[in-house]
Amino acid sequence: MEIITVEDMMVPLEEYVTIHEEATLYEAVKALEKVQEEQDRKRYHYLHRAILVLNKNRKIVGKISQLDVLMALEPKYKAMGDMRNLARSGLSLEFIKSMLEKYALCELPFTDMCANAGDRKVKDCMYTPSEGEYIELDTYLCEAIHMLVVGHHQSLIVTKAGEIVGILRLTDVFKNVFQTMESQKLKSESV
Repeated sequence: MEIITVEDMMVPLEEYVTIHEEATLYEAVKALEKVQEEQDRKRYHYLHRAILVLNKNRKIVGKISQLDVLMALEPKYKAMGDMRNLARSGLSLEFIKSMLEKYALCELPFTDMCANAGDRKVKDCMYTPSEGEYIELDTYLCEAIHMLVVGHHQSLIVTKAGEIVGILRLTDVFKNVFQTMESQKLKSESV
């Protein structure tokens, strides 16, 4: 039986784009765009979709995902609380639309929203991972899948002896699942 661990599938920290917490959101988006253009597509089939945020001591304190950038367009989202929990509660389309009016969301023209968000500090827009988003390097893949599923996470932060060493991305886990399904299907068809 083949044993696959988080280490086998993670993106090493040195291959992930980072930005300082005092940088602007525009600088963060620009850094993500640059790494996407330069990314080794033979090794990584899916582009990076997040940026790790560093403090003054060069320690990772958060991350900026594509969704965090979209949320930064409308600062009132932050005042509404944790949108991730709200989204999981099965709200009706009518209720979601009514929130636009009730909270006066998206009142500025789109270009103004983008310009304003671009000037915001990364530390004001970043997402701080919870305890349930950290996983040890030598953890079996099945446990990592469980954490991704139960937490609805796009990635997990990989640690070794308390230090962050990489990122386990949902897209890479999915690719491995697909490839394994495919190889098992081909194996069963050849019997």
